[in-house]
Amino acid sequence: MEDVCEGKDFSFPSQEETILSFWSKIDAFNVLLERTKNLPEYIFYDGPPFATGLPHYGHILAGTIKDSVTRYQSRTGHHVTRRFGWDCHGLPVENEIDGKLGIKRRDEILEMGIDKYNEECRSIVTRYVEEWEKIVTRTGRWIDFKNDYKTMDFKYMESVWWVFSQLYQKGLIYRGCKVMPYSTGCKTPLSNFEAGQNYKTVHDPEIMVAFPIVGDPDNAAFVAWTTTPWSLPSNLALCVNANFVYLKVHNKYSVKIYVVAESRLSELPTEKPNKSKTKDSAAESFEVLDKFYGASLVGKKYEPLFNYFSEFSDTAFRVVADNYVKDNSGTGIVHCAPAFGEDDYRVCIGNQIINKEDQNLINVAVDEDGCFTGKITDFSRRYVKDADKDVIEAVKAKGRLVKHGTITHSYPFCWRSETPLIHRAVPSWFVRVEQLKEQLLENNKQTHWVPDYVKDKRFHNWLENARDWAISRSRFWGTPIPVWISEDGEEVVVMDSVETLERLSGVKISDLHRHNIDHITIPSSRGPEFGVLRRIDDVFDCWFESGSMPYAYIHYPFENVELFEKNFPGQFVAEGLDQTRGWFYTLMVLSTALFGKPAFRNLICNGLVLAEDGKKMSKKLKNYPPPMEVINEYGADAVRLYLINSPVVRAETLRFKKEGVYGVVKDVFLPWYNAYRFLVQNAKRLEYETSAPFVPNLMDLSKSNLDEWSSNVLDRWIYSATQSLVHFVRKEMDAYRLYTVVPYLLKFLDDLTNIYVRFNRKRLKGRTGDQTDCQAALSTLYNVLLTSCKVMAPFTPFFTEHLYQNLRKVLGDGAEESIHFCSFPQVEEGGRDHRIEESVARMMKIIDLGRNIRERHNKPLKAPLRGMVVVHPDEEFLDDIAGKLSEYVKEELNIRNLDTCKDPLKYACLRAEPDFSVLGKRLGKSMGEVAKNVKAMSQEDILAFQEAGEVTFVTKSGAAHCLKLTDIKVERKFKRPDNGMKDGEIFDAAGEGDVLVVLDLRDDESLFEAGAAREIVSRIQKLRKKAGLELEPTDVVEVYFESLDQDKSAIQQVLNSQESYIKDAIGSSPFIISLNMMPLHTVVLCEESFQGISNMSFKISLARPGEETT
Repeated sequence: MEDVCEGKDFSFPSQEETILSFWSKIDAFNVLLERTKNLPEYIFYDGPPFATGLPHYGHILAGTIKDSVTRYQSRTGHHVTRRFGWDCHGLPVENEIDGKLGIKRRDEILEMGIDKYNEECRSIVTRYVEEWEKIVTRTGRWIDFKNDYKTMDFKYMESVWWVFSQLYQKGLIYRGCKVMPYSTGCKTPLSNFEAGQNYKTVHDPEIMVAFPIVGDPDNAAFVAWTTTPWSLPSNLALCVNANFVYLKVHNKYSVKIYVVAESRLSELPTEKPNKSKTKDSAAESFEVLDKFYGASLVGKKYEPLFNYFSEFSDTAFRVVADNYVKDNSGTGIVHCAPAFGEDDYRVCIGNQIINKEDQNLINVAVDEDGCFTGKITDFSRRYVKDADKDVIEAVKAKGRLVKHGTITHSYPFCWRSETPLIHRAVPSWFVRVEQLKEQLLENNKQTHWVPDYVKDKRFHNWLENARDWAISRSRFWGTPIPVWISEDGEEVVVMDSVETLERLSGVKISDLHRHNIDHITIPSSRGPEFGVLRRIDDVFDCWFESGSMPYAYIHYPFENVELFEKNFPGQFVAEGLDQTRGWFYTLMVLSTALFGKPAFRNLICNGLVLAEDGKKMSKKLKNYPPPMEVINEYGADAVRLYLINSPVVRAETLRFKKEGVYGVVKDVFLPWYNAYRFLVQNAKRLEYETSAPFVPNLMDLSKSNLDEWSSNVLDRWIYSATQSLVHFVRKEMDAYRLYTVVPYLLKFLDDLTNIYVRFNRKRLKGRTGDQTDCQAALSTLYNVLLTSCKVMAPFTPFFTEHLYQNLRKVLGDGAEESIHFCSFPQVEEGGRDHRIEESVARMMKIIDLGRNIRERHNKPLKAPLRGMVVVHPDEEFLDDIAGKLSEYVKEELNIRNLDTCKDPLKYACLRAEPDFSVLGKRLGKSMGEVAKNVKAMSQEDILAFQEAGEVTFVTKSGAAHCLKLTDIKVERKFKRPDNGMKDGEIFDAAGEGDVLVVLDLRDDESLFEAGAAREIVSRIQKLRKKAGLELEPTDVVEVYFESLDQDKSAIQQVLNSQESYIKDAIGSSPFIISLNMMPLHTVVLCEESFQGISNMSFKISLARPGEETT
């Protein structure tokens, strides 16, 4: 293995660039695909993003999840094709071109020409493809850009046609009219998903309008409320709630008589004369003339506000009833304009005011640009939202304005054009999703989601309330809907392929976009006298295109039939939480409609990545650091690990903090690197000392017995922990639970660096005098690092590759060229030792408890203590602590003696407390009685409970309640034993769970010299670091020590008695007691004087031998 630099000199970003060059040189990704081509297919669907903008942290997060899973699957016996995809059609592209060309109205596109407009769209679709490839590649993701798919590709579009034709043949397609969210800025309807993406708080007018009742003896008027005055010219009905009570009231100060809901009377204006100084309530201002249910109002006619739709007089301008009318706002009477309200349209259809086939409402009052048409003569060509004031003035001029005010509410805006949305009746082609509802819900049950609550709640609820899906858009840049209709509408032909269109039309097709096929006609099958069939103008909603991805990206069914049919549904998809109503939904709808199956088996749903301030990341606000800036500073692996070790992988939100990425470098990668560097340094030292190359013993339990491998307890422990790591990661990755995998991996790396390496430094440095033991320790560390790199490689592909390229140098010619070519480690039979793992975990608990006691009493670790007692009921564990683990405990806590005790009552009093947070809801009224019984448990009761794992209490009512270990907290309070400790002696204890640690804190002069020696060693090590001497093990540095005390006897005694410890602790550096012994030509590297250290003062110098000159 080659030498490695210090951690502070290691640049993670620059090393990642080196690895990228290495992968490119060996063509790693394509080599992997070629090597695995005969393995079972693992089908992964990559959702297509738009390439009209640059990738953000949300893309990097989803890409990291996808890359981690597919890297894992490719190393566990699968061939994983990974093709990048691009969403090329739809509003995002058209909106950019409209802005670029200054297009405001639909007719401007027609004047320009659809061909020129579409080619403008095509020209920007791939504008950022190179930047995407650069950034995605830089994040370490392996995916095929050269063999990508685009929704604008000829073959992709043909498969979309096929999907539509299949649905049409199944009777799942129909043409209808629907009131939909409509963007006047983009001149197209939006899906409910799109409409819900951009709500803003706005101030809108709210008015009450009088509608005189035809034939009413009191000349009363209905009072309706609206926040969209611009919709009043299209009013056709008034709607009440049949179950509400309504009042006919007379204003005491005027002749006006109104009908409103009883619960909304207070909203009417009082209209008290100006001379009056007091203000009456609505009840005082109005006299009730009559009281009745809403049902009695149904059918009553009223005088229209405007006469634009007088042709509907026979059926319209009457009262209808529906439960959508609520009594928490308005007047309890809703004005209905069926062309501009979803409920309005439904109610008017249901009451035969209009019929489904009646297209007179479409584009009659308001055009595609959101402007009034010539039919609405008083407001013609006015943008509807701008016309609100003029409409209100017109209502006022007619004497029909009852009340005028302003309302502040949340209102939807177009997510692309930032214009306010309106609801508008539009003709559209629909998929009968409601007909598929039960099958959709059943198919959802067959899928596995992480986290599962998104599937069981959010997605289930969305499917439960699914409506028919409007899949057509009256736009230009998209896949044309393949429907040809005769002039009389009697003949409809749906194309299922390009070949069908070519055969029927006699025209050769090379591109399927509108400007290349709109002119193509088909002769009527009924004869020449019936003319020709022409294609409808609409294109597909881009969600229909992306939902067709599992078929279209491989040009099914025209190609790859066997590949698709053997591997559908696909194995895996992963996108953000917002796609529950987007891509995940369209995938499920189309696969259910086509094949009666879900489109995917497994899904990981991530949450949203927000800026540090909790707001949406915004280029305008500059409230987040650019991704490449962070990657260039800390490395892509750090960004990857930061993202997937956060709540965002559990579909929660993450506030992105640059400092968090730095924390990953500091807390994960640097300790990991230092463990690796420590291995390399000491392997080089061993090579220097033995004059032979370091060749590790490779772990393989199938060939050798672990006892022959090493008898050291920590070797056996870390080997078992590594096997447990492999077992856990395989189990969790097979279940797609990345959020459990990464914390476990990080805990393992922490144990490796802070337990195995830290506790084994002497063995690894060869200071035990046993070269065979040193070889075993280094071999263990090598194997663990190699295995953990193979396990971590899917998550941190760069760093693991960097380590592997050096580690593989000792493996010989048989080593794989890249770590990503290595099979994922298997759990070796007999490799896991649960007892030793549990014992070491308890040992660390003991050490932590001992440290806590020291801190409470201000006893630093450098000060030796006489001893400690470990109390635990498990005799096997006590044997481990008193035997093979004792030296580690004593050294780490700096104690002389370690004793064990099996009797838990000798040093502690036990007290049981119920866990109210757990038991409160479960026990309810019985909680008080059960809690009293728990607190009354005797010492023996508590011990019996701990051994049995449960206890049952029967209340006075006869109810039995079984409590488990998690329901009761057992507290330990230290007590002096009946004998063996005298009053005045300083002892203290700390406990956790079933472990109690007792420390002897008495001062002992005999321990002074050992404590002083540790202080001296500590100063030497700090001086080495201060001098920048992170030395290679083979470097020779001399340490010179000189006492600065007048009485040097105390320090001399320390040096004499502790010389072997000091020399052993500072390693290969010679330790020379007197500065007078420093040769003349010695080069002093660093020196420092210390005062009052253990009541001693001294000077330490670090030096290298100099060369004598003659």
